[in-house]
Amino acid sequence: MIAKIEQLLQEVEAMTASNAEELEALRIKYLSKKGAINELMADFRNVPAEQKKEVGMKVNELKNKAQEKINALKEQFENQDNGCDDLDLTRSAYPAKLGTRHPLTIVKNEIIDIFARLGFSIADGPEVEDDWHVFSSMNFAEDRPARDMQDTFFIESGETNVANNIILRTHTSSVQSRVMEHTQPPIRIICPGRVYRNEAISYRAHAFFHQVEALYVDKNVSFTDLKQVLLLFAQEMFGPETKIRLRPSYFPFTEPSAEMDISCNICGGKGCPFCKGTGWVEILGCGMVDPNVLELNGIDSKVYSGYALGMGIERITNLKYRVNDLRLFSENDTRFLKEFESAY
Repeated sequence: MIAKIEQLLQEVEAMTASNAEELEALRIKYLSKKGAINELMADFRNVPAEQKKEVGMKVNELKNKAQEKINALKEQFENQDNGCDDLDLTRSAYPAKLGTRHPLTIVKNEIIDIFARLGFSIADGPEVEDDWHVFSSMNFAEDRPARDMQDTFFIESGETNVANNIILRTHTSSVQSRVMEHTQPPIRIICPGRVYRNEAISYRAHAFFHQVEALYVDKNVSFTDLKQVLLLFAQEMFGPETKIRLRPSYFPFTEPSAEMDISCNICGGKGCPFCKGTGWVEILGCGMVDPNVLELNGIDSKVYSGYALGMGIERITNLKYRVNDLRLFSENDTRFLKEFESAY
């Protein structure tokens, strides 16, 4: 038995481990209830009486050395530099999942890029606006329904004078007014932003949505210039085979005014349920800036003319990606948003 103990002593002295798992395996092998040292303890009863003292001392020496060796290796692992000193344990688990651009952002950036190539710059303005910039400077009559609380969100209401109203802007035309107030032509801007209207929320309408409006004011600007810009925009956004159609319409801030349709990008203009069999889909309103609007904003309408156009980003996104419910854009449903991972 003494020979067996000596052999185990040699094994313990030569014991090494490269990681915590190997160290635990060695502890189980020598020091656990079913380990080699406990087996020696069980065999101790069979040792002759004259050898018990010597064997007992050897077993205790073996047990102590095994324990010391295990502890030394364990301390070595704890003190070892594992390269994690600069690890931030408060950060999110790695790998972090990458998000995607929102479909409205994708389409807005496309629109901005198209108009940027035509020389338009971006203009921005406040969402909480006064009545003058939203309505009065845009040639809206004082009794126009758009100024009522049924259609507009009011922050402050001037009971006797509509000019004192503070509202959430209903269109980004207010940005055009602010630019014309402080800038002399030539003016070539686009105004992307969020707008608000007092609408019942449904699959086809929402209380807030996004618009991009464009304004070009200079000498000798004609409707032909507007038509060429509209055609280029439609073909860049929906494909080179896209056709456009202009229909007479009415807006307080443009004269003449028109609404623009594009050939249905689903059926190619042949007629389908999406375009209600007409082959055409409306996408924006446009027209020549009304001379009254120019004068109200400090620009001489006898010298300068211009055109304006405006579109809903949700509308363009619906057509481009065939989204049939406006509410999906604001519900933050990651299943919906993940569908646009490859869209940019």
